[in-house]
This record gives sequence, structure tokens and C-alpha cells, in this order.
Amino acid sequence: MELIAKQQKTAFDALKGDFGWKNRMQAPRIEKAVISVGVGKMMKDKGKVELVANRLAKITGQKAAHRGAKKSIATYKTRIGDKIGYKVTLRGKRAEDFLNRLIHIALPRTKDFKGIKTSAIDEMGNYTLGIKEHSVFPETADEELKDVFGLAVTVVTTAKGKEQAKAYLSHLGFPFKK
Repeated sequence: MELIAKQQKTAFDALKGDFGWKNRMQAPRIEKAVISVGVGKMMKDKGKVELVANRLAKITGQKAAHRGAKKSIATYKTRIGDKIGYKVTLRGKRAEDFLNRLIHIALPRTKDFKGIKTSAIDEMGNYTLGIKEHSVFPETADEELKDVFGLAVTVVTTAKGKEQAKAYLSHLGFPFKK
């Protein structure tokens, strides 16, 4: 299992010929990993909302911050400030550890996994991945599976475009579809 920290150190040497980089600081780096969960239908049941926050904290190793509603919407019965989701921002070593677990443990455990799409890389070099079930992470595998929720993982890089981000992330070991 290649660790992301080791791969980041060799990224400049491996990719400098493709992009014409002359300085190590031109090579992309991972700035942060943002994990977010919307509580949606569970909003009425406060116990389930707290369960989502606790499980997200177990998965990431950091307490989740709640996101409040910005507008009142009568159709969805939300008011300004209602908890409608949770978000965790990981930087540095925590982000690297989380991404290692995501790439090497969680993604291969997903049902019918054939790789992740490269189309989810945006023009600014960030990658967003949706995971349908949080139970693919080993930290939550032993618990009861009646309250399964999905989460979104955004990997923010310093890449200058889509091509640089794709080359950098595949060098790090992200399992893209061929």
C-alpha cells in the first residue's frame, strides 16, 4: 500500500516532463479534504441527526460542524438555522490519513467497484466523489446498518487545471476507470 505522503514527494519528478515544470513548487499538492453529509429526511428525528454527526466524527477523526439552512423553505419545512447537514474539513496529516483509508480500504469495499470517474474533476483541479453508503469505512462496519447515509468527499488540490489534477491524482494512486 503506497502512502500518499510518499507519492506527493515523488510527484514533481514523475510529472515535470509532462507539464514543463522547472521548480518543485509548481507541482500540485493536496490542500484539504472536505467531507460533507446532508441529513435531509432525517431532520425531524434529532437522534438520527446526532447519529450522523457521531459516525462522521468516527470516520474522519474530527468533530463535524453542522451546517445551518440559509433560507426558510416552507415546502421542506426548514427554517433559517435548522441543521441540514454536517461538514468536516481535514488538512495536513489528517487529510492524508483519510485519503489513504478512502483509496486503499473504503473504495475497494464498495459494491461492484470498477474505478472512479475522471469527469468529476472540475476546471480548478478539485475532485468530488460521492459515496452511497458510509458503511464501507471500517470504523462503522460493526454498527447496525439500519441508518445508512451517503457522503461527499471533495479533494482540493493546487493543480492549475483538469489535466494536471488527473495526472497528479492518478500518480497518488486514485483508482480511475481506464
